[in-house]
Amino acid sequence: MSETLEITRPQPAVVALQLNRPRQLNAINEVMRDELVRTLAEIAADTSVDAVILTGAGRGFCSGLDVRAFGPGIPPASAPAVDRMRFQESMAALPQAIRALPQPVIAAVNGPCVGAGLALCLAADIRICSATATFGNAAILLGLSGAEMGMSYHLPRIVGTSVAADWMLTGRTVSAEEADRRGLVSEVVSPDGLTERAHEIAATIAGLSTLGVQLTKRALQANTDAPALEAAMELENRNQVLSHATDDAADRRQKWS
Repeated sequence: MSETLEITRPQPAVVALQLNRPRQLNAINEVMRDELVRTLAEIAADTSVDAVILTGAGRGFCSGLDVRAFGPGIPPASAPAVDRMRFQESMAALPQAIRALPQPVIAAVNGPCVGAGLALCLAADIRICSATATFGNAAILLGLSGAEMGMSYHLPRIVGTSVAADWMLTGRTVSAEEADRRGLVSEVVSPDGLTERAHEIAATIAGLSTLGVQLTKRALQANTDAPALEAAMELENRNQVLSHATDDAADRRQKWS
């Protein structure tokens, strides 16, 4: 049983992972952080899962770190730097764990997506949102660096350097319309249709070749930083050779012939 997460299997090969602290707009406390780390590791090792949906309960996706009631594990500003670094690394491990999942992750952003919540969203492979969703970096508003939890890596690659700088340096709230226009999300849907649309995308992915999907995810990640087209194509060529020889690929070719 999980205290802060709701984990369901809405359809075969799909896991829906819902942050479940709705009264706090799903702010991350110590328990949620630890449960997320454990749950993501379990999903990564589960070969029966081909797609993951990440969303929030209630009217928010995730409002970031629960600064009011995180728990005893958060060090004060007076703590030694090494202790504060370990804490920051434990938070940064969350988007790293999402990105490291072999299965594609669909972030279904149903409301405010702020700070650490934005970092989780950015680590997903596909991002869709409700028309009522909003996004914000927020750390800069607390006197901290706006670059945290992978945001200075992911955000410029998704929306471009100038737009990322605007959002991270001002901490302003970004609407669903602007998020869509800037390419942060691939789709904006009605609040009532968000869950259904996320399930449709997950079902489509889960119905494809597991190896083909996972090789595609890894190639997208690796080739975002490829030094040249030739290096990217080398990886692509090897992936095609690997996937071509599988029974799954043979069966699918037979259906098309």
